[in-house]
Amino acid sequence: MYALVEIKGKQYRVRKGAVLKVDRLDSAKGEHVEFDSVLMVRDDEGVKVGTPYVPGVTVRTTVDAHGRDKKIKVYKYKKRKNYRRTRGHRQSFTTVIVDDIAGA
Repeated sequence: MYALVEIKGKQYRVRKGAVLKVDRLDSAKGEHVEFDSVLMVRDDEGVKVGTPYVPGVTVRTTVDAHGRDKKIKVYKYKKRKNYRRTRGHRQSFTTVIVDDIAGA
């Protein structure tokens, strides 16, 4: 059984026990979080597709850790104008563990 769930504007394929790296959530480590924006569910009975979400289905997760990715460099350049800018960016993320897909 698996489901497609939308978390903070991005879509993830989840199964029970999966570890997801999502954009930073405002939840403490060890806290349980439920997502009800399930787009599709696949189980033994078949496929259920929502319009846009499947009613009554939620994905229960536990927050595992918070962190930041490796730094990437953002470089801007205009030829012949003596314009160069370098900036760095580190994206914050949260790691969650999928406990259950309820209601499927």
